This record gives sequence, structure tokens and C-alpha cells, in this order.
Amino acid sequence: MKTLNKNTATKNTYTEKVIQIGEGNFLRAFVEWIIQKTNQKTDFNGSVVAVQPRAGGKIKNLTDQDCLYHVNIQGLDSDGNAVDTVELIDVISRGIDPYKNFDDYLQLAEQPEMRFVVSNTTEAGIVFDSACKFTDKPAASYPGKLVQLLHHRYEYFKGDTSKGFIILPCELIFHNGKQLKECILQYIDHWNLGADFKNWFETACPVYSTLVDRIVPGFPKDNADAIKARIGFDDNQLVVGEVYHLWVIEAPESLSAEFPADKAGLNVKFVPSEAPYHERKVTLLNGPHTVLSPVGYLSGLNTVRECCEDALVGRFIDKVMLDELLPTLNLPKDELTKFANDVKNRFKNPYVKHFVTSIMLNSFPKFKTRDLPALKIYLDRKGSLPKCIVLGLAAICTYYKGGKRGDDLITPNDAPEILALLKSLWSTNNTAEVAKGVLGAADRIWDEDLNKIPGLTEMLTEDLDIIQKNGMRGAVEMVLA
Repeated sequence: MKTLNKNTATKNTYTEKVIQIGEGNFLRAFVEWIIQKTNQKTDFNGSVVAVQPRAGGKIKNLTDQDCLYHVNIQGLDSDGNAVDTVELIDVISRGIDPYKNFDDYLQLAEQPEMRFVVSNTTEAGIVFDSACKFTDKPAASYPGKLVQLLHHRYEYFKGDTSKGFIILPCELIFHNGKQLKECILQYIDHWNLGADFKNWFETACPVYSTLVDRIVPGFPKDNADAIKARIGFDDNQLVVGEVYHLWVIEAPESLSAEFPADKAGLNVKFVPSEAPYHERKVTLLNGPHTVLSPVGYLSGLNTVRECCEDALVGRFIDKVMLDELLPTLNLPKDELTKFANDVKNRFKNPYVKHFVTSIMLNSFPKFKTRDLPALKIYLDRKGSLPKCIVLGLAAICTYYKGGKRGDDLITPNDAPEILALLKSLWSTNNTAEVAKGVLGAADRIWDEDLNKIPGLTEMLTEDLDIIQKNGMRGAVEMVLA
């Protein structure tokens, strides 16, 4: 088996156009994979310089392989066919550790062809830290590092507005671009960098919000040796990603002229607003997850795939997605239906074991953000409550009762005050009290009294009774009937 480097594998040379803050699995299986495909199918001809975002990061692991690695794409395509491909990625030209080579980092700003900044520094990465100093080498926070880079470019090119950066954050935060821009402006003011620089930034450096979507399990610990044997390289930066990918960029379509990823047959969209796509993902992917997990678990199932392939619970999932959640969204129906079918294929991915117990962490807050808005919209539009979503809430309540499922101890995991509330309510042995108490937990869960939603208290009580009497599968059968 060969060592992976530029002497043992082909590494193409492209123009350095992208500065990437982050070197983790997601960026390598998503952004770099997209750039690789864009290079292959368009005239983009761009490479990435990967910058380590934190001290003690892992950029050396990548540079030890001359920034070469493979992406293993696994899952089901849109027709339900199994996909298992491995591709060499060669678009990272080099890596920089700014904590050891700060000057190399700043010199990126001096390259006239540099045009894009992408990042994924986790949800906690886009923060303003007043302890950061402009003279730090580098500033600890990501926005601080970025301001240092932007200011150097501003000075080096003497305020030339044609030399700005296009900034595309990929952190999993709604309106991530707006939050990052606010942090940048805070640093400009905090560090007294002047009105001229501030004006240059606001004029020349658009910060676009984006939505990214791809499940990236990371390094395949269970079968790495088999994949290495398959490719013939000892690749220690190998990364696995699912087939599905989506990058929604809240930017003018004209951006496609500079970054033509959408022309490469990729699921990359330049749109006026990411909000409908964010809402679509939360509603049609996260929403079903939240209710199928307790229903599936209490029906004797353990993974999302098992739930989808179970004849009864699979019908329940279809009902939730297509009949109750989808009609609450405002995108074209054919587009929503395709997305829903893609989600179901992702749920059935034979290469991923997604345990429902992991999804049920903090189920009540998840239901609040993912399913409750759709419940209200459905009631408003249809004049009735969505029965399967309400059953999902009843299943959550029942799961939080604790006890056993066969030989397995049921151990819900949530905020202590929520766990204490459910324990107290179930101690009454009165399902009406459980329903009323859960829905009325304005201060602990909902920020409102859900007993005021017409018919919800009664329907939830009835579902809890059915589950107690007939079991979860019996309750699903009755609701679907």
C-alpha cells in the first residue's frame, strides 16, 4: 500500500482563489468536493488554501499528505440505487497554521487572484470576543482573524474596491452571514480601524448567508482498512459523506459567473433568501426525525433506517412528511416533494446507523422549533390538527415517562427542569393531567400555553390513553386508520 502524497498520486495545479478557515471533515467532504467537481466541469480552475482555525488544530495531518485525500460518497441516489464511490481530492494547494506562521496567513491577502473566504468554525465560531487584540498573532476568534486579513488586504491594495473578498460562512447558524458581518463591524469599531476601512469592507466585501446540508460521518473507523485496500493508498485523511448535498447561497445569481458550481450539475443555488430553504430543511428533515424517533423506539425499532423500512412506522413517516408537514411550506410543491423523497432516501442510507435514541436528546425543545410551527400552520390552513404530529408529541411524553422497553431501560435526556416536570406529571397516573401539564409548561418549554390551541389538549390526552392501552404500534395503527 502506497503512502499518499504528490509523488505517488496526481496533484493538479490550480490558481489559489479560496481561503478556507477550517480543515475539518465537513469542509473537506463538502466545499472541497464541490470545488473539485466545479474544476472538472467548468473553467473555474480554483484551489483552496486551508487555514487552521484554532491552536492545536490538525492542519499538519493534511499537509503531511501534501493536502491530498479521498472522499468516499455512500448512500442512495434519487432513484434509490446504492452509491459507493471513492474520489481523490486535490484542490487544497497548501495548509497554513497561523499560530505558527502568522505572516504566511496575512500574505494570503496580498494575492490578487484570491477572491473567496469560506469557513466552518462550528456554531460557536462566529462570536465577538472583546479580549482579542488587533496585534494578536493571530486573534483567537474567527471573526477577529478575518478582520486582520481584510485590513491587510485593504492596506496592501490601497483601498481598491475591486480587490474585496466574497465571504461565504458555512457554520450551521440561520443567517450566518448577517451574524458574521455584525461581528466584523464590532471588531472594526472595537479596534478603531477607521471609517475608510469600514466603508471599504461594506462596499467591497459581501458576506452572504448560506445553508449547507450533507451528512458527513467523517473518518470511516469501522472499514478504513478495506477502503484503503480498495484505493491502494494509506490515506489517513479519508472522509465519508452521504450522496445528498445542498449549498444555498443568499446572493445574486450573478455570483455564478465567478463561482459556477451550479453549472457543474451540483445542487448549489444562488437565491434571494435562504429562509425558505432553512425552513424546508428544519420542517422536512428535522421535523420528521423528532416525531419518528420516539414512535419508532417505542415500536421496538432502533435506527432511522429501520423506522423507514418498517411497514407500519414507514407509513407513519410518509403521513407526517407528505400530508402534514409539506403542506405548511411555501415553496413549489414539486420542489418540496422531491426534497421529501431525497430525505427519505437519506433516512434509508444503508451505510449509516443513525440511532433514534441519539435524536431524542432534548426532544421537547426540538419539537418546539421543528414541529410546533407546522402544527399551528396546519391548523390554520386545514381547520384541524395534524394527527400524526400530535401522536409524535404523545410518544415523546410517553418516552419521558421512563421505565423499560423490553430489557432496555428508557433514559430520557433533557434539561433537569423538564425531566422533573414529566416525572411529577406521570406520578399522577392521569393522562389528562400529563397532557395539560406538558402543554401548559410555558416557562420550562414553550414560552406560551399550548392548552389554548383548540382541541390539542383533548387529542394529546386521547393519544396518551391509546398508547397506554394498546402500545405504540396499536396507537399508530389507529391514527393511520
